[in-house]
Amino acid sequence: MRIAEVIGTVTLSRWHPALTGMRWIIGVPLSLTALREHLAPDGEDIVILDQLGAGFGQRIGVSEGGEAAVPLFPEKKPQDAYCACLLDSLDVT
Repeated sequence: MRIAEVIGTVTLSRWHPALTGMRWIIGVPLSLTALREHLAPDGEDIVILDQLGAGFGQRIGVSEGGEAAVPLFPEKKPQDAYCACLLDSLDVT
C-alpha cells in the first residue's frame, strides 16, 4: 500500500460495463522523504477507483495490482489501483 494525495477526478465517456457507477480519482503518491519532511507529492499520477468518497487534497491509502481487486471479490473489475482508506492523520518517524 502507498500513500497518495488526491489531485482531481476522472470523467469517462466510455467504460467497461463492469465499471458502471464507479467513481475514479487521480492521486499522486508520496515518497518516504516527502512524508517525513512534509513535502509535496513527488510520484507519478495514477488513476484510482474510489468507493470511499475521497476529496480533493486528502491523503489516502492506495492498494495496487492484484490486491486492488480484492475488495470487489467475487466480481472482477478491470482496475489497477483502489482507494483502501482515508487518512485522518499520519505520523512518520
